[in-house]
Amino acid sequence: MASLWSSLEKDVFNPQKKRLLETIRVWKTGKKKKMSILCVVVDTFRPMQPFLVKVKVDRGEQYKIAYRWPLAELKLVDGKTLNQGLWQGAWVLTSIEINEEKNSFPVLHPGQIKYICTARLKGKPYLQASLDFDLQFDKVYKWTASSFDEKKTFIRCLWKLNHRFLASSVTFVNVPSCAAEAGRQRSQEDRKDTEETESQEELSAYQEMTPKEAADVLKLMEEYEPLVNNSVAFAEQLSNDLQVLDEANLRAIISSEKRVTQLMSSIDEALAEVARVEETLQIYDELLGSVKQEMDHIYQENSLLHRINSNKTRLMDEILFLTTHLNLSREHCDALSRADLSSPSKVKACIAAAEALSGCMNIQIQPGYRKMQSVAEQLIMFETLKQNFENAFIGHITSIFELQGNAQVPALGQPIDKLSAPSHGHHHKELVPYTPLMAWLRNANPVLFCDLPKVYAQNLSRLYDREIKAFFEQAKTFLLGRRKGSLQESLEKPMAMGSRQQSRWSLPGGREGQEDTLDKGNVIKQMLEQVLRELQPLCTVEQQFIEQFFQLSQGAADLQVPEASATKGGESMASPEDPPCTKPRSQLEEPTTRLLSEIFGCLESELRGFLDVCNKVHPFSCLQVLVTLSDSIFEMWGSSSALPSSFLNTLLGNMLLLAKSSFNKSIGTLCKEIEEAKMPSKMKGGILPSVSRFEEFVNLSEEVFRTARRRGELDKAHLRLAGSVFSSINSLSSANLKVNTDMVMMENFHHIHCFLCKKKIHCLEGKKREAKQRYSEHMEKYVIKYLGQPLEKLNHFFEGVKARVAQGVKEEEVSFQLAYSKQELRKVIEKYPGKEVKRALETLYRKIHKYLSPEENLLPVVWHAMEQEFIRQYQEFEDLIQRCYAGSGIAMDFTMEDLLSYFNSITLSNM
Repeated sequence: MASLWSSLEKDVFNPQKKRLLETIRVWKTGKKKKMSILCVVVDTFRPMQPFLVKVKVDRGEQYKIAYRWPLAELKLVDGKTLNQGLWQGAWVLTSIEINEEKNSFPVLHPGQIKYICTARLKGKPYLQASLDFDLQFDKVYKWTASSFDEKKTFIRCLWKLNHRFLASSVTFVNVPSCAAEAGRQRSQEDRKDTEETESQEELSAYQEMTPKEAADVLKLMEEYEPLVNNSVAFAEQLSNDLQVLDEANLRAIISSEKRVTQLMSSIDEALAEVARVEETLQIYDELLGSVKQEMDHIYQENSLLHRINSNKTRLMDEILFLTTHLNLSREHCDALSRADLSSPSKVKACIAAAEALSGCMNIQIQPGYRKMQSVAEQLIMFETLKQNFENAFIGHITSIFELQGNAQVPALGQPIDKLSAPSHGHHHKELVPYTPLMAWLRNANPVLFCDLPKVYAQNLSRLYDREIKAFFEQAKTFLLGRRKGSLQESLEKPMAMGSRQQSRWSLPGGREGQEDTLDKGNVIKQMLEQVLRELQPLCTVEQQFIEQFFQLSQGAADLQVPEASATKGGESMASPEDPPCTKPRSQLEEPTTRLLSEIFGCLESELRGFLDVCNKVHPFSCLQVLVTLSDSIFEMWGSSSALPSSFLNTLLGNMLLLAKSSFNKSIGTLCKEIEEAKMPSKMKGGILPSVSRFEEFVNLSEEVFRTARRRGELDKAHLRLAGSVFSSINSLSSANLKVNTDMVMMENFHHIHCFLCKKKIHCLEGKKREAKQRYSEHMEKYVIKYLGQPLEKLNHFFEGVKARVAQGVKEEEVSFQLAYSKQELRKVIEKYPGKEVKRALETLYRKIHKYLSPEENLLPVVWHAMEQEFIRQYQEFEDLIQRCYAGSGIAMDFTMEDLLSYFNSITLSNM
């Protein structure tokens, strides 16, 4: 029961600010199907009103209030019990036997005993405790309690609330009077206890001694123990003591009779005064009871008045809210109905009216208000005004877009040093006043709004196409230095002339030709930079305008364009040094970029065409285009005025990829020509044309890239060209040249090494070291080959000696070989006297001097290398003679000093 009570208080009544007084589990009389709970509750605030609440329990053990009755509406309580005596005694006796002794009966009133005995004699059952009771409100509700105790407690609670709150307006039937006031009930219980005590004394003549009485008797017997054995003497002694006590008591009573009389009179007076006080208190209580009822009634009426005033205030607030916030002024209604956007003042009036209409339509009202006719009519009027103004505004702004798209392009008559892109500031200025209305339309009807940027792009793209084509046509004319005539002829003529004189990728041979190429490159650079400078404000201003006008900046502000690279034909088109704006077009899907792509639909193709014209000015114009584009993009990216996600940055990034692709193709073509170049059959030596072309390209490219911020592509090109040149030089080994191949390769690698040392290009340090190594290798081969000619037979002889020793023949036994005997050695040595050796060296010197190119100045180096090699061979020959022909007395006709004098004299004679 405690858990039921706490659950009801926590889940049901505490949230409603009710206090639970009593509960009873009941079901409808005669239909015990589902149990309910009747609860008596009272308000926790004044005026406190009692209620009877019926609570049901659902399947989830959740309590739910089914019905509620105010106790003020309760008229009758029927307890279904006969009278008071039976009420008190019915539960005591469940069965009784007439033949039982009188002592076994409980204390009952005569009427109860008479009824029980009569019922027994007639064979009727005794009175049973009834669980039924009735409550009458507007109709009678019949209930059956789950237990008699709960029923009795419940009815007592109703009786108390009736006297306290309802002024005893409820009639109680078949309810015993034991449920009276507390004081009255206590006095009746006291009188009842006294009557029960007296009847108990009458019914029982014998009483058992109490433990205290037994202890006193034992103490007395111990005091008179000697007399206990003599009962006669003991009895006499007790009788004498009793007489003494009685005499003392009588004397005390007689002496205090007067005082007792006074005390009794005082008690009687006190009782009389108490009776008067009780009567007075009873009167006051009755008066105060009526006053309390009146005060509660007044408080209840004040509470109702307060509630009425509160409801009126709330109603007035709601009415004012609706009339204030759902009211659109007549001026605003007229402005929206006319939708006149012909002047700035009228546009401002329409903006104010549209904002006021949005304020009225965006007010949050309760769903029930929409069922009110006036509110519904007002909302319908707002919707009608909104739709009419939307249609009118869209028609007006669309007509402006069409007029701007059909505008005529002004004639381009600027001087030759002045190239300027068209300006759309006046178009933007015409549309800026409508920006608030565009924002309003975006919030009011996003579906209609999303079509306006497309309409704007479609119309303005026509105007931009005409302007951009005229702009690039003028730029091409300025670039070629002609104002009239066909541009195609200007482009084809230099190419046709160049094809008769040199190959497609040949560089000018002379210094003047290179300077002319640099001058043309500077013209290309200046013109391309001017074109890019003019395009930047054109695209940036248009991007800023559409982001502001169409509210597209929210999506584009957080855009971060990552670094991109493209690969084509297995070659990288973007290096790690590329600017971070080169994002592939397929990834740019934000609304701003898509809109700008449609507006500037022809810009990319026109810019490609202009770059093609730049590339055709001279063979390596792609160098200047690549440097200019790269520097412009990085400068634009670092500028605070340029947007990170600007359409132009993305476009130029794609153009940079295209320029890199064109540059890589040109380098590939040049490398192929170098590798596949055939050497002339009458070539006598000197620097190869491929080496000269490599040197010229490096000089030109280094001059072009001198101020460039990035040179990753140039470094790759240098490495590719250097590899092709090295491959071209290596191919000389299979060529049929009239001169020594090692000499030509030595000279060319030496030339490349010296050139790279002078240029100090970091990426070619490896190639420089390789060139030095190859130069040294081929010079060694050249020296060894030509030194075999002056002492050819002697050289062949000692080569055979070394071969025999290598085959395992002992050095001291070599002289016993027939072909390498001492006689054969003397014959060979006799063929090379000192004069002949000197003459052979002079012939060798003249031959080297004839074929070595004077530009490289390698003769002293080669002659000194031959001197060192000849001396090494001489020492080797002397050593072999000492080891293999020891004691034979054989020696060469010339000494080491003779050799040194031969070389010195030859060198001095040719200086």
